[in-house]
Amino acid sequence: MPWFPVKKIRKQIKLLLLLLLLTCAAWLTYVHLSLVRQGRALRQRLGYGRESEKLAGVTDGRGVQAALSTKRAEDSSESREEEQTAGQDPNMLFPGGAGRPPPLNLTRQTPPWREEYKGQVNLHVFEDWCGGAVGHLRRNLHFPLFPHTRTTVKKLAVSPKWKNYGLRIFGFIHPTRDGDVQFSVASDDNSEFWLSPDESPAGAQLLAFVGKTGSEWTAPGEFTKFSSQVSKPRRLVASRKYYFELLHKQDDQGSDHVEVGWRAFLPGLKFEVIDSTHISLYTDESALKMDHVAHVPQSPASHVGEHQQEEPSADMLRPDPRDTFFLTPRMEPARLENVLEPCTYAPTYVVKDFPIARYQGLQFVYLSFVYPNDYTRLTHMETDNKCFYRESPLYLERFGFYKYMKMDKEEGDEEEGEDVQRRAFLFLNPDDFLDDEDELLDSLEPSEAARPQSRRPSQATPTTAAATPWPPTPPELRDSGTPRHSRALSWAARAPPRPLFLGRAPRPRAEARPLPPKVYVTRVQPGKQALSRAPAPLRPRGQPWAPFPGVFLRPRPLPRVQLRAPPRPPRPHGRRTGVPLARVQAIQATRGDQAHTPGLVVPTPGSNSSSEVRPVTSFLSLSQVSRPQLPGEGEEEEEEGEEDGAPGEEAISEDSEEAADPGERHGRWQEDAIDWQRTFSVGAVDFELLRSDWNDLRCNVSGNLQLAEAEAVDVVAQYMERLNTQHGGRFALLRIVNVEKRRDSARGSRFLLELELQERGGSRLRLSEYVFLRLPGAHAGDSDGDAGSPEPVPASPRLDSRPELCRPLRLAWRQDVMVHFIVPVKNQARWVVQFLADMAALHARTGDSRFSVVLVDFESKDMDVEQALRTARLPRYQYLRRTGNFERSAGLQAGVDAVEDASSIVFLCDLHIHFPPNILDSIRKHCVEGKLAFAPVVMRLRCGSSPGDPHGYWEVNGFGLFGIYKTDFERVGGMNTEEFRDQWGGEDWELLDRVLQAGLEVERLRLRNFFHHYHSKRGMWDTRSRKGSRTE
Repeated sequence: MPWFPVKKIRKQIKLLLLLLLLTCAAWLTYVHLSLVRQGRALRQRLGYGRESEKLAGVTDGRGVQAALSTKRAEDSSESREEEQTAGQDPNMLFPGGAGRPPPLNLTRQTPPWREEYKGQVNLHVFEDWCGGAVGHLRRNLHFPLFPHTRTTVKKLAVSPKWKNYGLRIFGFIHPTRDGDVQFSVASDDNSEFWLSPDESPAGAQLLAFVGKTGSEWTAPGEFTKFSSQVSKPRRLVASRKYYFELLHKQDDQGSDHVEVGWRAFLPGLKFEVIDSTHISLYTDESALKMDHVAHVPQSPASHVGEHQQEEPSADMLRPDPRDTFFLTPRMEPARLENVLEPCTYAPTYVVKDFPIARYQGLQFVYLSFVYPNDYTRLTHMETDNKCFYRESPLYLERFGFYKYMKMDKEEGDEEEGEDVQRRAFLFLNPDDFLDDEDELLDSLEPSEAARPQSRRPSQATPTTAAATPWPPTPPELRDSGTPRHSRALSWAARAPPRPLFLGRAPRPRAEARPLPPKVYVTRVQPGKQALSRAPAPLRPRGQPWAPFPGVFLRPRPLPRVQLRAPPRPPRPHGRRTGVPLARVQAIQATRGDQAHTPGLVVPTPGSNSSSEVRPVTSFLSLSQVSRPQLPGEGEEEEEEGEEDGAPGEEAISEDSEEAADPGERHGRWQEDAIDWQRTFSVGAVDFELLRSDWNDLRCNVSGNLQLAEAEAVDVVAQYMERLNTQHGGRFALLRIVNVEKRRDSARGSRFLLELELQERGGSRLRLSEYVFLRLPGAHAGDSDGDAGSPEPVPASPRLDSRPELCRPLRLAWRQDVMVHFIVPVKNQARWVVQFLADMAALHARTGDSRFSVVLVDFESKDMDVEQALRTARLPRYQYLRRTGNFERSAGLQAGVDAVEDASSIVFLCDLHIHFPPNILDSIRKHCVEGKLAFAPVVMRLRCGSSPGDPHGYWEVNGFGLFGIYKTDFERVGGMNTEEFRDQWGGEDWELLDRVLQAGLEVERLRLRNFFHHYHSKRGMWDTRSRKGSRTE
């Protein structure tokens, strides 16, 4: 039996355990390195690297590297696949392949470098893009591959003295000696400095930055204002070159500049700007065209933090069945021919052969109603534009929506009911309101009728049982007043406009005593001296202030407050604080002379219900309901006050209350209590009912008109009943996807029904057909159809005289018709590339090959347009080359002439458009040969906005995006190439006039996710600018 050294093992147990641990550590290290080489790594729980950050990439819809997100190692329990899926944009045309975006396309192989590259670096400029943060620059559609300008710079200190631009400066840094170096960046506004540990852009790391929100900035050369400006020491070797990238964003304010400094990591040394002796180009771009982008480096700096998943800022971005309903197979129109009886379709609003003045066709375009709500109303833009509501913007800014609210009475408070009726009402100028507001303002009137004995015949003012009569009106004001016509304010129309506020008097008793008159207290403007002698009759000074000439508030009982105050020296002008009691004091001081003042009435012992003096006060500091002082108004009133005032009298400013002794003021003034338990009643308000189908050119944030649900459901129910009667109940309605109504009050309404049906024993089908709801007894009118076509059999009227559905003749749209996008271009390389990429994405997403792109090129010099068309993955395309200056009308006409099929649709298009996936289906549905043309409303994005974060407005005036059959286009005469030569603007309105005169309807709808990109107009169409001059 072999001998086992048990005693020796016990003595060396610690060494054996240490050897075992070292063996396990070596094995784990080997496994980790093997996984790293295969693209994987062991999951670690401890943080590593600077600030424990790791990069994880996502990709946007353009197929290029989009974003890098930082994530702490402590939160690394989630898989990378989940991170990438959460970062996808649901509105992208590209579905993302197999549901996961492709890997990052970082540039790891640098182009060949030459010695003559030294002394300058590459500079890319992105013009006319708002915002001050570097994140705003990354949201630019063309960043980083397609800048507006490519040039070079000789040092890392740039100040173009311009606004709303972004810079991307990149190249190599060549240190002169080995050692630790610190970098710092200074800029106005934000900037970031990235440096790679070698010459590869893929390894760039953020070293220093100025701000992240766009509000941070530094002065030129101020390298130590923020802690983030200065980097940690980096070890550099003189024999190597290092890739760097500098990003800068400037808004429209401040002194634009950006500079990078460095210093050796030694005490007392200052930062010095990196000059031409230590930098070199990344590559030479002087001989490359703008569409050549393979050489542009893509680094983590170019895409970090872009397109992260966020809550949509607009309701229009949320998913809707309309967006993808075109993918559902359509029911063949042949199966629907006998469902409804045929009828002639000739609406009365068609202006065929009617003489229209130039550019007046806009007044003959009507809107359609839509059900269900497509959320095209730009609710997120109504903080800036409240035109959807009928009130005046100035009224809403000052008074809000309180007129739609009725405050509830408190339980057990008998006096509260009377007090609510005496609550302060605002009686404004009737001319400041629209007619549609009259009914709403009428609701503000007191519910109880006024007593006849308390009302003067010549002054029809609403009063309650506790109200007081009007004061006597001066003859000059009574005779000069003009009658008002507003129904809401007719009873207050003859009251002279005065800048009045609430005077408070005790409630009159039931005895037959003279009722207390109203109190009128004028707000003292800054710099206005108090009236110290007998007040003159109130009269308007100069022109009345336009929106709100005066405010009248009913009296309310208040606790007695003494108005006596010691004389105080006048305060300097320019501040609006305190309680403006100077006017009240002046009135009280001249109470004896008030009998000679017909325009101003103040409570006196003789006129009040009580024999004692009732003190009167004002709560102007609480209400603050007055018009703002206009520029220069205070000085003029001050001069008038000096002329009217008696010598030796003392003027008191409106903020004299502030100068009073705090203890004294505390004893005279009481703060109003806030009732946190106040409730109110309100009724449901549907502002859509106030809208009409007239093409409102004043409001550009309102969406499509909303069709009432009951009307849409009733029409769908009638159609489904006829459909199942014809086919034996084979179809079941799953949901109503879309209903569009064009109203004709004389003959009936046209409907486009889009329903999702389930066929018995079959699959889901899409029904998309036009129907006509004809009014009983309506005449068909003249038809412009073919003379040889047989007359349709008139639809049999219903016994109950209700409108009945019928099938309008020659109003069926074709799903297989070809659509040609006509686009004229010149020197717009980056936009041409983007447009072709969007068209290729549209083809890939929809699988629809029945469309063509026709590009009319006016000798573009920045790219080879024909070559770009060849390489684009389009089903069909045509390239036309024209010489001379850019002419939009001539280019569109040349593109239409190149289309051979006369029975196809031509869509006059722009280059800077973002198309929704259902654009082809929308064009086909709303274009009917000989009947309908389509002019969709596009949302014009603001500077700095993108389709993922849309801020802008609907282009309600523009008709440049126009779809029409070629036969109809030729019948109306085509584009006007004679008058609109060498210019554009107005040619779309001129074409609209002729289309309407030809008897065609123009369908006008706002399309979801249909955007016009904001773009720079500098350099468009060969615009030349001198050096040193600036062109917007």
